[in-house]
Amino acid sequence: MWNMKRREFITLLGGAAAVWPLAARAQQAVVPVIGFLRTTSVADSTHLAVAFQQGLKETGFVEGQDIAIEYRFAENQPGRLPALVADLIGRRVAMVVASGGDVAPRAAKDATSTVPILFAMGGDPVAAGLVASLSRPGGNVTGVVFFSGALGMKRLELLRELLPATKIFGLLVTPNSPETETERKDIEAAAQAIGCQLISLDASSEHDIETAFATFVQRGASALLVGSGPFFNSNRERLVTLAARHALPASYSLREYAVAGGLMTYGASITDAYRQLGIYAGQILKGNKPADLPVMRATKFELVINLKTARTLGVDVPATLLARADEVIE
Repeated sequence: MWNMKRREFITLLGGAAAVWPLAARAQQAVVPVIGFLRTTSVADSTHLAVAFQQGLKETGFVEGQDIAIEYRFAENQPGRLPALVADLIGRRVAMVVASGGDVAPRAAKDATSTVPILFAMGGDPVAAGLVASLSRPGGNVTGVVFFSGALGMKRLELLRELLPATKIFGLLVTPNSPETETERKDIEAAAQAIGCQLISLDASSEHDIETAFATFVQRGASALLVGSGPFFNSNRERLVTLAARHALPASYSLREYAVAGGLMTYGASITDAYRQLGIYAGQILKGNKPADLPVMRATKFELVINLKTARTLGVDVPATLLARADEVIE
């Protein structure tokens, strides 16, 4: 199914639930079915599903041949997750792959203690109550973690290297999350260490984002760090557009922001994390138990710079920074 064009895929899914082709549905009686659940939208998940399928393929499983996949998307409405999980469990899936922050895997864990659950998340799965420890998850849950919030200090260092004259930085984060508080404290400490002022604002809605940008400019911020998390990732085009509108150089946590026009990103490769997740899914299909599979840490990190955006903003990117970049978008 994923060989079709992206537009055709989105049309096929028709919103929150995938409509599996009739031929594949006929196979469901004889092949295992994986439930693929995302907190975010179809449009935000296409490339991640492709990466997940690549990992499955590396372990010998091909969608439509050896396995079937039921796709469900909450469309950024967490309240829909319990019903989507219940639907997947009712279809007797072999496992549930739940991602988009910690809310989807927690909804899955609340629904079943027997069906294997895999997650991919930037926060701490131990603090979220998903696993007992990274090395010994226990229970029916394991996955991949990329600790995106823990990279905030590094992103501030890189942004300061790009803009050495900047004295006031803005920080935009989502509220009410242990990951957010760790990220905020780390960046506050880093800003203090380099003698810079940090203006930290919360945003949990599109209106909050609009208001925050106006406030940053009003209070004299010359550059911005956008925090990690699925809410911002789902709104990356809006964030990039507002940064351009306010002529505010900004750093983000995922490559996808730079592709959308963001100035600079540093963080784990989320596509590679989903490929790793597909490998774990294949191992579980072969008989491994989640309790015996340690939570994997992301191993691929990337610095991406969008030179086109830099020129538009009048930012001169140092040659030393360009030389260290894993990818430069012209």
